[in-house]
Amino acid sequence: MKKIITTTKAPAPIGPYNQAILSGNTLYTSGQIAINPATGELVLDSIQAETTQVMNNMKEVLAAADMTFENVVKTSIFISDMNQFGEINKVYGSYFNEETAPARETVEVANLPKFVNVEISMIAIL
Repeated sequence: MKKIITTTKAPAPIGPYNQAILSGNTLYTSGQIAINPATGELVLDSIQAETTQVMNNMKEVLAAADMTFENVVKTSIFISDMNQFGEINKVYGSYFNEETAPARETVEVANLPKFVNVEISMIAIL
């Protein structure tokens, strides 16, 4: 059985998908981009600000499922320019305890929704 997870504290989906699905004790999140949920505007001031908004959006999706970053077991990071990896990684890393950080892949892609620079999705367990 699956449960739809949704929150107004993260951006509403911009297509036919949900913010996250809880199946059993496993949460599968959709990718988050740097949309400020309060304004609906993209946060593109810097790659640090963009990544921070993405991670804050993900924090709210996790919270809607009564989870935190400590519950995350796997992340996928999609970036438009691998040269920005270091800066993205610094921000991303600040949300996790390095000793218990999740598994992860980071992939450079040609384009992302709304032509943003970074998108992150996660899998978490209770």
